[in-house]
Amino acid sequence: MSTKSKWLIRTAFWLYMLYVYLTVVRHNSFYSFLLLNTFLAYIPIELSFHIREKQTGLLFYPLLIGWLLFYPNAPYILTDLFHLARMTPYNPTTGLMSFNLHMWLNFTNLVSSALAAALIGNWSLQYVADVICLRFKLHNNFGRLSIVTLLLLLSSVGIYVGRFLRLHTAYLFLNPNWVIEQLLNMWSIRMLAFVCFMFLLQLIIWLSTYLSYLAFRNMDSKFN
Repeated sequence: MSTKSKWLIRTAFWLYMLYVYLTVVRHNSFYSFLLLNTFLAYIPIELSFHIREKQTGLLFYPLLIGWLLFYPNAPYILTDLFHLARMTPYNPTTGLMSFNLHMWLNFTNLVSSALAAALIGNWSLQYVADVICLRFKLHNNFGRLSIVTLLLLLSSVGIYVGRFLRLHTAYLFLNPNWVIEQLLNMWSIRMLAFVCFMFLLQLIIWLSTYLSYLAFRNMDSKFN
């Protein structure tokens, strides 16, 4: 990704967080959590900007581990869409959808945050997977798909940890023994089923964006 594209993404995220602050946080809305969640979702995207395949191990591995720890925050925002259930879009008298601008503002904020974090976060995942393949000379589709699959599985476990154990990445540094105990005791059939659901959701997003990229690249080659 070019330097210009990186700055465009940075600027877009910071402007969006300013927008969330002005339209949500300042009004003490229930949806104020979007500001923190969007910021946490941006961290792995920023970290991925600094990962290179030819970096020294002292720089590459800490950045990669940091990205792995924070990346689940990006697809995690998709689970915030359950908060749409707090809205009452239909008029109980007429049965028709209400034209309530405040409700539509909350809808716009929730959906736009989830889409931006999931889609741009997905680019981050693909980029990191490509860097890993280049660094370890995995020059085949099977190797690349294996890396993507592993990252999606780890991310799905991370979503479970964040949503149900309510463990933030910072807890690893504040109380590591307690975090390890929670992680060791969380495994169950129901937990694994949830991980499979999140893996499927992320895989669909990854496949959709990857196939779209291939389609645009093929189209571009025909015109050039």
